[in-house]
Amino acid sequence: MGVEPIGIVTLLVGVFCLLRGSGPTVIAFSIFPVLGGAAALLLGSTGIQPGHLFLGLLLLSTLMLHGNPSSTVDRALRSQPFAWLVLLVLYGVLAGYFAPRLLQDTMTIVPLGPQAGAGINGTIPLGPVSGNFTQAVYLFADLVTFTLILAVASTPKGFRHVAIGLMGFGAANVFFGIADLISPGTPIEGLFAYIRNASYTFHADELVAGMRRIIGSWPEASAFAGASMAVIGYCGTLWICGRHNKVSGYLFIASCILIVRSTSSGGIAGLPVCLAILYATSLFRCGGPTGTRASLAVVLAFPIAALLFIFVLVLSRDVYQLVYNFIDVIILSKPTSLSALERGSWNASGISNFFDSYGLGVGLGTVRTSSFAVALLSNVGVPGTLFFLLFLLTGILMPRGTPRTYEADVGLAARNGCLCLIVGALISGSTVDLGLVFFIMAGLRSAVPRGVRGPAAEPA
Repeated sequence: MGVEPIGIVTLLVGVFCLLRGSGPTVIAFSIFPVLGGAAALLLGSTGIQPGHLFLGLLLLSTLMLHGNPSSTVDRALRSQPFAWLVLLVLYGVLAGYFAPRLLQDTMTIVPLGPQAGAGINGTIPLGPVSGNFTQAVYLFADLVTFTLILAVASTPKGFRHVAIGLMGFGAANVFFGIADLISPGTPIEGLFAYIRNASYTFHADELVAGMRRIIGSWPEASAFAGASMAVIGYCGTLWICGRHNKVSGYLFIASCILIVRSTSSGGIAGLPVCLAILYATSLFRCGGPTGTRASLAVVLAFPIAALLFIFVLVLSRDVYQLVYNFIDVIILSKPTSLSALERGSWNASGISNFFDSYGLGVGLGTVRTSSFAVALLSNVGVPGTLFFLLFLLTGILMPRGTPRTYEADVGLAARNGCLCLIVGALISGSTVDLGLVFFIMAGLRSAVPRGVRGPAAEPA
């Protein structure tokens, strides 16, 4: 086992936060998942990310130093989404162990992770793979994260700390994106080596349409764009609702620009969907004595801005050609690229595995896909997909709290952040694991504290 420099930093920050109290600990934990390309600890060829390492410190803080284990367990057991998530994890772990063995050699799969003996097209006969264990660990970490955040955010102070921590995640993601943009030829470029030390293939120097792709602190542009879409959903909603509007507004605008500049096909294709979610939120949030300035501005200005943009495209052939060429390179011609053909073959193989396993799935972490929906069906089948949808319905989609209060607006922001992250995962997600930040937002959304004191919404 080896401890990397970023692991030492994580532990030092964790010890400092533990000494300061539960608030700094949960804020720091909400930020550390941004280091998605880093390995804090190396166990052979497997790396433990800083976010997962810090999860142990949050567990220590919540259950022993600054919390009560019985209240944490009680809040979890009384939560409907917790029950569905537990069933998803249990089914995933059991399917990951038994399905590859019971169905061994009955079909071919595209394995998740490096696998010796893969064929020319990347397929191997079905059997146990390393992903069965690693994905079970990740999904169990997601369950622990959701449980701890649900417990912490069920108190007024904890709720506000988690809300601020997620804004910190957005700020860190924007910071690393801008740093990556200006890093070539500067000392910053060498510093990125400390947070790009995991055993992933990093796509840091790829060029698309003559522009260098932005990956920030993530392994590739699509992962950076996916995290940025979560920031857009969360911070954009806070800005619309007039909560922390100065910071959240800047983070929302910066994340939109960075997604376009990242040249990620999934990010650019998913951005309009995220903006549509925010526009629908604005329609319900504007008007009345508690309507906000930003929501009213979005409702009125967005259609006008869209029409002006269309007029500019129609009247200026040069602008039209510039926009068309960019979209053509990023999206329209993407289906014919080697990368898209490869990812399409992954999805086709995953769908075939779903039907060949009679809808039960071939096991959590067994196959690689290029869409979260296909990953669910092929890995955990109909039962696991049903458990996830019920978790999504009871934990994220169902309304909570008194409308237009601080806790309701922040919960709405967490919901939109989850939905925007799912949008990105549906386009390019390769596994069932949606990441720690998704379950932090889900835990915040599922918590219903009373009397949270936050900044007043800016009236219309």
